[in-house]
Amino acid sequence: TVMDAGRGEASMALALALVLASITMASGFSSVASTSLSSRLDLRKDQSKFSDSHSPNNLRLRGGSRTTLAMAAPRIIISGAPASGKGTQCEYIVEKFGVVHISTGDALRAQVQAGTELGKMAKGFMDKGALVPDDVMIGIVKDRLAEKDCKDKGWLLDGFPRTGVQAEAMEKAGITADKFVLLNVPDNVLIERCVGRRTDPVTGKIYHMKFNPPPNDPEVLARLVHRSDDTEEAMVKRIEQYKKNVDAIKGYYKSVTEEFDGVGDKHDLASKIAKFIAK
Repeated sequence: TVMDAGRGEASMALALALVLASITMASGFSSVASTSLSSRLDLRKDQSKFSDSHSPNNLRLRGGSRTTLAMAAPRIIISGAPASGKGTQCEYIVEKFGVVHISTGDALRAQVQAGTELGKMAKGFMDKGALVPDDVMIGIVKDRLAEKDCKDKGWLLDGFPRTGVQAEAMEKAGITADKFVLLNVPDNVLIERCVGRRTDPVTGKIYHMKFNPPPNDPEVLARLVHRSDDTEEAMVKRIEQYKKNVDAIKGYYKSVTEEFDGVGDKHDLASKIAKFIAK
């Protein structure tokens, strides 16, 4: 009996010891878990603070402004006599500012091919061998400038408007420019550039037999075209007409115009034009 009682007490003592051990362990785990959770919360707070000030999407310059600069899409017109170098400078401007280069000839052809109302009207005149009226051309230009790429990136009108009437119509249509680039080249230089000019009808690339000769490829040389109006006699008339027209155009863009000497290194000229557009 004494032995049974002793065994009972021992069992109770063992059970009590196990209970106490369990409580101690649970308390320890709770403490660790609490510490771990607290640490994680503190870490998240730290990370939140870090992300607000150092995340790539939230980088700010001194003064609080973002590193990405918002610039208005530039609206540029470039003008110059035939062979003044507009095409070359257009390439540099597009590369530098990412604007959409718009040739009125390309815009006209696009409308005709798309079969739009303006395109149909223009085609009617073209089929008769007549010039497309200014109001139709202005409509085509206005439609092109209203497209998303021009609104987002800005635009570069190449050689348009060509006349005072077109400039006035553009003004009435609400088409305004931020910058008007005017290239000036002496008549004798224009004539020399024009007479030596040759066009590759396959690639559309324009060469000059003296200043920018084509590749020494028999196939390319054989297909080069010398335009019928790229002669000295025709060029003299074209220059005279251009001078009459440009004087009328300049009056509409006085406040945004800068004139450039179109003779000399094309890279230096491109740099000067870029500074004008950017200021």
